Amino acid sequence: MVAPKYHVFVCNSCRLSGELKGFCHQKGSVNLVGRLMEEIEDRDLSGDVMVTNTGCFGICARGPVMVVYPEGVWYGNLTESDIETIVEEHFEGGTPVKALRI
Repeated sequence: MVAPKYHVFVCNSCRLSGELKGFCHQKGSVNLVGRLMEEIEDRDLSGDVMVTNTGCFGICARGPVMVVYPEGVWYGNLTESDIETIVEEHFEGGTPVKALRI
């Protein structure tokens, strides 16, 4: 059984049909996930952090949106440049990034 320390859900605006369409997608959430995966791999955190793409969280004005469990921390208005900070401070340091929370 997989038991990661963190489970990260990232909105990719995926519709039931599988089509990627919506605000988070338009704001680059696919690239955001790619950058997140790279950062996790580069820091050898693959066993500690699981990433899952999701459909809409319903707060599009705050997108792209990421939710981190087990804490239930919601991050919003994310850019690729925020990823390194989240990985370093939250996943490695154990402290959620206050400035990015929603």
